[in-house]
Amino acid sequence: MSDLEKPLILVVEDEPQIAEVLEGYLRREGFRTDWAEDGAKALTLHRVGRPALVLLDIQIPKMDGFEVLRRIRETADTPVIFVTAMTEDLEKLMGLKMGADDYVVKPFSPVEVVARVKAVLRRVSSAQQRSQVLRVGLLEVDTMGLIARVAGKRLDLTLSEYRLLEHLARHPQRSFSRLELQEACLPESDALERVVDAHIGNLRKKLEGAGAHGMLETVRGVGYRLWLD
Repeated sequence: MSDLEKPLILVVEDEPQIAEVLEGYLRREGFRTDWAEDGAKALTLHRVGRPALVLLDIQIPKMDGFEVLRRIRETADTPVIFVTAMTEDLEKLMGLKMGADDYVVKPFSPVEVVARVKAVLRRVSSAQQRSQVLRVGLLEVDTMGLIARVAGKRLDLTLSEYRLLEHLARHPQRSFSRLELQEACLPESDALERVVDAHIGNLRKKLEGAGAHGMLETVRGVGYRLWLD
């Protein structure tokens, strides 16, 4: 597995020493990591990096963990594990449905935290396999029903357009050449690579017509990718 294929964990923690320890343990277990020391940076890194999971301290500068989670949930269902040392935070976690997947209490064992991360990712992966729904921002691709929606609005796609969109949605932010897309999505076709351009052009129009502006990007000298600003 290449480094880019390893799951990315976003560690949101304002104490550098704690963040460093967590990142070290996570990397040793085969994860990539990113670090944000405040709520504003956490949202930026989440938007850019699209992490597999967020390890989110509640008491952080600029914006507390509850507000960070609320904003993440506006656009994504990224798994979140809360980290807290405050009794009142625990009361909120127990008394409200905050949308987090788990929580750990300081002081904690880094080994325990890594175990929780793995457990949540296994649970989420199992649920995704059952539902067979790919989500990239406002885009949802139902691989069982061969249906794609943007913000709940169904897209009227041809089979070729659907195949291309599903393939791109399985690897968001990864760039594919025209040849790669042709071989993966149109293997039975003898069409030239420029036919991929035509399908992509039609697909882009349909995405933008549903409100997903700029999601399907042309990568100069390479090909295409799905991207979120």
